[in-house]
Amino acid sequence: MKTSTGARMGQYAALLAYLVFLAFPFLWLISVAFKPPRELASLHPTWIPEHPTLDNFRQAFDEQPLLRAGLNSLVAALGAAVIAVLIATPAAYVMARRRGRLTKAATGWVVVSQAFPFVLLIIPLFLVLKNLGLINSVAGLVMVYVVWSLPFALWMLAGYVRAVPRELEEAAAVDGAGRLRTLVSVTAPLLAPGIVATALFAFITAWNEFFFALVLLKTPERQTLPVILTHFIGAEGVADLGPLAAAAFLATLPSLVVFALIQRRITGGMLAGAVKS
Repeated sequence: MKTSTGARMGQYAALLAYLVFLAFPFLWLISVAFKPPRELASLHPTWIPEHPTLDNFRQAFDEQPLLRAGLNSLVAALGAAVIAVLIATPAAYVMARRRGRLTKAATGWVVVSQAFPFVLLIIPLFLVLKNLGLINSVAGLVMVYVVWSLPFALWMLAGYVRAVPRELEEAAAVDGAGRLRTLVSVTAPLLAPGIVATALFAFITAWNEFFFALVLLKTPERQTLPVILTHFIGAEGVADLGPLAAAAFLATLPSLVVFALIQRRITGGMLAGAVKS
């Protein structure tokens, strides 16, 4: 009994340490965002600003086009999430229901592709987009995000399709429904939690992505929020710390709000997608 209690206390302590480890950067970011320049330069920084101010936020909006960059990020993230889900849903259904060497090869390729580094993909993607005339465009960036998020979307939705009993589809087939009608009317409603979770992860991945946006978007009018944040760092590597923290805090809020609103749906979708019938 003592061993069980000690192990449980150890687990709680490890979980608390992990939560502190995750929360520290964000809490410090909030603290810096509301500090005036004098407190930022202090040799003895404090957690809570002694004289909180909104000047960092005003300066951030004055120095950089944060609203336009946020709109670009929103368009790219929403477009990538919607297109990825529309492509991945029927493809994942085929991968989960069809058995054969081709399906196994496709599943293996999906898993292996997750190990590809960004640098390996950026050159061929850049050349393809250049030939299509989509360099320095949000549409081209959406295409890249769809390509990058599809493997994960396929893997997640395929596991969720396997959790749907085949008997439901067989009953629909007996009633005269074809494959497409069965997918739309029977399987898709049951996949709703998994689709929401997959779309959300695709959205968050695109919203926070930096490397592809940095390479493909050249003009400030087309750049996304993660790229615009780098403009608060000078040529000599000196960061305008207060406005940078304020802008980074605002850029983080949409992800946190979305996760807070749909976290139960995410957990349910991930757990259901991990269960096989």
